[in-house]
Amino acid sequence: MSSTLIGVIGIVLMIGVFMTRMPVAYVMASVGFLGFTVMASLQGGLNLLAKDFYDVFSSYGLTTIPLFILMGQLAFNSGISHRLYEAAYKFLGHRKGGLAIATVSACTAFGAVCGSSAATAATMATVGLPEMKKFQYGDELAAGSVASGGGLGMIMPPSVVLIVYGILTEQSIGKLFVAGILPALLVTTLFIITIVIWCHFVPQQGPRGEKFSWKERMGSLTGMGETLAVFGLVMGGLVFGLFTPTEAAAVGVMGVLAVSILRGQINWEGFVDALYETLKTSCMVMMLVAGATIFGKFLAVTRIPYDIASIIGGFDLPPLLILGMVVLVYFLGGCFMDSLALVMLTVPIFFPLVLGLGYDPIWFGIIIVMVTEMGVITPPVGINVYVVYGVARRLPGGGIPLESIFKGIAPFMLAVLAGTAILAIFPQIVLFLPDLMY
Repeated sequence: MSSTLIGVIGIVLMIGVFMTRMPVAYVMASVGFLGFTVMASLQGGLNLLAKDFYDVFSSYGLTTIPLFILMGQLAFNSGISHRLYEAAYKFLGHRKGGLAIATVSACTAFGAVCGSSAATAATMATVGLPEMKKFQYGDELAAGSVASGGGLGMIMPPSVVLIVYGILTEQSIGKLFVAGILPALLVTTLFIITIVIWCHFVPQQGPRGEKFSWKERMGSLTGMGETLAVFGLVMGGLVFGLFTPTEAAAVGVMGVLAVSILRGQINWEGFVDALYETLKTSCMVMMLVAGATIFGKFLAVTRIPYDIASIIGGFDLPPLLILGMVVLVYFLGGCFMDSLALVMLTVPIFFPLVLGLGYDPIWFGIIIVMVTEMGVITPPVGINVYVVYGVARRLPGGGIPLESIFKGIAPFMLAVLAGTAILAIFPQIVLFLPDLMY
């Protein structure tokens, strides 16, 4: 049996086991171990398991992940998300669709201290949905803006997906973070334009909210000071070489914790909850990285990534068309897999191909995150959709039907597609800040 056939059987087996809803990390690790054992030997497979698990869990570079997750959890438990939403609400809530615009804006700001798409969606659903229901917003716009806005946590640095991409491809995490700022602001702007157009044609989806005085609006900005300070400290330290990514994450954690304690807005119970959620999420991410590493080693032995790259490269197609095929794979894969798992599974396959086509690896990382952002809101997986659905069920006034949420994300998906096309046509939007600062 040829190595390529063994690799194909392994991929088919892995996809089949995915359908049983077995955890992705365990599936990738198990199939990778079995495949490597068939290709080499049982002893080789056992050595691979031991070495890769040890390397992942002892990796200094990966310590950025639990630290940035902890920063986000502390921000949530100390009420930073509520203050961000309140500021956006007081400035924008009196306009048509203003509460949805405020939600999207707050998602961008919270993403700057969180880094997790699902966490951003859950937080803003808890804060924003009751207000939108109070002002009789349509379920589609209310839930769609929260689920889609949560995806901004994947693009706005610090992003867990960008950290993992940087580690897998040995790219500068600082450059990736800086490169994500303008695309995140671009998508935010496109989301706001989408809401304005939607409410122009269907005004009942986003009635006007309460209007506040300029004194009240300016007073609400005091709640955003700590977020801007922490984001500036973390990103400034990375850009100017004062911190490594791990040190920047640690500084961010201490910054959020110090602000929370000084404001008296976090108690011991909230601190313990933040640690507990960080532990759960970090273990999940680290297991995914370990499983993807083992499966990636198996794929490397089968030479499938190189075969795919050679086949696609031999089509004699324009590089932009080949890139479009790669992006389509990510889009379709995002409909069925967790975004982080998809990135870890496919980057070893497509990254060499993209480099061979002459594309910038930093730019490609942002494009991947943009496309996988659609995956967190597309059926049948659409993790953000289910997060919002679950939060809405626990709120006063009843839940929101799942089909309404999926209807609500459709216009925002078009906005993300437009944003991805803009970044593909004008890559300098992504590369401007990294080139300027590095």
